[in-house]
Amino acid sequence: MSVVIDASVTLAWCFQDETTPFTAAVFRRVEDRGAVVPSIWPLEVANSVLMGRRRNRLSSDEASTFLALLSALPVRVDFISVLDIWSATVGLADAQQITVYDATYLELAIRESLPLATLDRRLQDAARRIGLEVLEPGGSLGSPGTSDTENTTS
Repeated sequence: MSVVIDASVTLAWCFQDETTPFTAAVFRRVEDRGAVVPSIWPLEVANSVLMGRRRNRLSSDEASTFLALLSALPVRVDFISVLDIWSATVGLADAQQITVYDATYLELAIRESLPLATLDRRLQDAARRIGLEVLEPGGSLGSPGTSDTENTTS
């Protein structure tokens, strides 16, 4: 099964000081099973990588390597959500008191019936309120009965 990943989880793979056993486990899940992202994801990620480069959090080579790594992952960019922004996504953002950007991830997870992986607390809370599965530290990311820390190698 795939997962919807947001930029917060993705960027934790880029910046070593943000990587955790949970984000590493999500990375492995994406490698193994793929992920689905809304069309804003590449823009959010690329902008954050560029800002990280400008702030000397990573070198140009590291930024290029990371973006190449992402392009090699089995991540499907969903463009259908763009068509729904004016109606479903804005309504969802308003109802859940989140940004339209975050609502694109929520709308995609709902439509695709997939769990959501995010480090954003407000987005996690919104997903839970509407009954979506949220992948989180201590939760199951692999086979039944295993937690993300059990799936992590040191």
